[in-house]
Amino acid sequence: MAQQRLASQPGKGSSLHLHCRQAQVIGRHHRDTWQQRLQALHHDITVVTRSPEKARQVLGAGIDIWKNLAEQQNLDGFDAVINLAGEPIADKRWTEEQKQLLCSSRWNITEKLVEMIRNSHTPPSVLISGSAVGYYGDLGEVVVTEEEPPHNEFTHKLCAQWERIACAAQSDRTRVCLLRTGVVLAPKGGILAKMVPPFRLGLGGPIGNGRQYMAWIHVDDMVNGIIWLLNNDLRGPFNMVSPYPVHNEQFAHALGHALNRPAILRIPATAMRLLMGESSVLVLGGQRALPKRLEASGFAFRWYDLEEALAEIGRASCRERVSSPV
Repeated sequence: MAQQRLASQPGKGSSLHLHCRQAQVIGRHHRDTWQQRLQALHHDITVVTRSPEKARQVLGAGIDIWKNLAEQQNLDGFDAVINLAGEPIADKRWTEEQKQLLCSSRWNITEKLVEMIRNSHTPPSVLISGSAVGYYGDLGEVVVTEEEPPHNEFTHKLCAQWERIACAAQSDRTRVCLLRTGVVLAPKGGILAKMVPPFRLGLGGPIGNGRQYMAWIHVDDMVNGIIWLLNNDLRGPFNMVSPYPVHNEQFAHALGHALNRPAILRIPATAMRLLMGESSVLVLGGQRALPKRLEASGFAFRWYDLEEALAEIGRASCRERVSSPV
């Protein structure tokens, strides 16, 4: 496929601008949001998904869709790869079988992408690969920048190996950016899809003692941050979180306020451990993570205040319900 590449050759301190390019997006996370923003910037997009028919309904025309990577040998013709694929981490208890699935669903496709990049005569200039603030483990009150040593627990082992695999794609022709993502707030899907229903019924509130930190990011800042990484000569890990993490108790009250509902029904830590088992660390622990490297690179966040972010998401959700066909 012939393409026009309007790009400076990246060197030390230079900026890489790819105005007209083909990007490959792998992963289901807020895929329609990605599509709209990338198409608006005149990108050609290929999406890899296990559900092509569903993806076509959501994404519409103008998007190439691959069901898998089995028949692909290289990534010649692609300028960028965004890899966010992986089994949802909080949907099921962490049995040994589920842990293996969480790992393999991330590691295997990343290994395949790295192999394809290394097999390419003209490899993509950037691989943007998923990770999570869970990389650091539960660090309590510690302020967490990208340099912070991690606590060795399952989420760290999962993310650390995921990152090691992705970094094998790094070369003088391909840079690798690692997204250590916090809780993504969006009108559809994600954590709010699970939290809003009980909160609407007045059954929401803090979890445990409520002092654990929640590193959050508005989906618009998430997308803008990734576009920033696409267009600038950056590499390495980036905490994809708002500059202002909040305690779980603050988050519960802010969500209750956004929904005009009380948020006083505290859920005991013991109950969460009985319900979720080992995976309860996802809600009983947390990271006071800050986006040090992203801000240092010049990126400007739109959403700093949690209550304002939740209010905007509520408005966006209402607009989507109004515009959706009955």
